[in-house]
Amino acid sequence: MTSNINSSDALARLAAVMETRKPRNGGDPSASYVARLLTKGPDGFLKKIGEEATEVVMAAKDVDHGGDKSKLVGEVADLWFHCMVALAHYELTPADVIAELERREGTSGIEEKAMRKVLAREGGAA
Repeated sequence: MTSNINSSDALARLAAVMETRKPRNGGDPSASYVARLLTKGPDGFLKKIGEEATEVVMAAKDVDHGGDKSKLVGEVADLWFHCMVALAHYELTPADVIAELERREGTSGIEEKAMRKVLAREGGAA
């Protein structure tokens, strides 16, 4: 397994490129896959996220049966990429996701999920 301390920098660089691909910033759907996805709107990129998530599941199942781990990495990269298109559409960045993960750091996943349920109930009662 490899580690890259600057992985958030790579995500930030990709997000910056995606910003330039937005149609309102001159992104050309005939020349840019990102611009094409953004032009299609949420239905286009959300469908891709669903497809890529399914491919991650299938690649992981293959690894469980001796498959190539690099295929799983490639599928996760595709999923992250398409999720980043969604973030760009909604004026969010990978830094927003990283900040949320850092906020959750040190909190049990079970506790965090329970807290979300409490907050959802409180929000529904208001």
